[in-house]
Amino acid sequence: MLTLERAKELNDAVVTEEHLRVHALNVMAAMGAMAEHFGEDKEHWMAVGYLHDYDYEQYPDEHLQHTEKELLAEGVDPEDVRAILSHGYGLLNDVEPLTNMEKSLYTLDEMTGIVQAYGRLRPEGIIGMEAKGFMKRFKDKRFAEKCDRELIKDGCARLGMELKEVAEICIRGMEEYAEEIGLMPKE
Repeated sequence: MLTLERAKELNDAVVTEEHLRVHALNVMAAMGAMAEHFGEDKEHWMAVGYLHDYDYEQYPDEHLQHTEKELLAEGVDPEDVRAILSHGYGLLNDVEPLTNMEKSLYTLDEMTGIVQAYGRLRPEGIIGMEAKGFMKRFKDKRFAEKCDRELIKDGCARLGMELKEVAEICIRGMEEYAEEIGLMPKE
């Protein structure tokens, strides 16, 4: 099973851009919160979240095409590699998210972008952020416009959860890591 330490070792060896590092932390934090929601292994889900964009910096136009072979060669469990691949479903590949871990990663990859953007606007950062405010930003298609709202809705439906509930879990997970992701209150 992939550990967070091993995920960080692998990811940090190839990811140097700060915004990609922060994104990995965002997804890691949100995945940990979703694991708790489902009563699953928090560190394991966080590890998969942290490693999910393993090949993106090196191959942005071929994202996820340089993940499977490389991670399997590094000893990453095939189920974890499949979970990572599933976040590209419908956009980059046909690996459909089937497990709660896969569905969560598929959904949170995009959702964390909106939470991060909203947190940057708020004087309080992510501290005390509520799902109600997220929902308002979610409805504004010009806000964090690169985040695929239809994919987020599809992911929530696959999880059998309401958008607002998933957003609340995502926010709480990310709030735990407010300092690392640069979303502490502004002074």
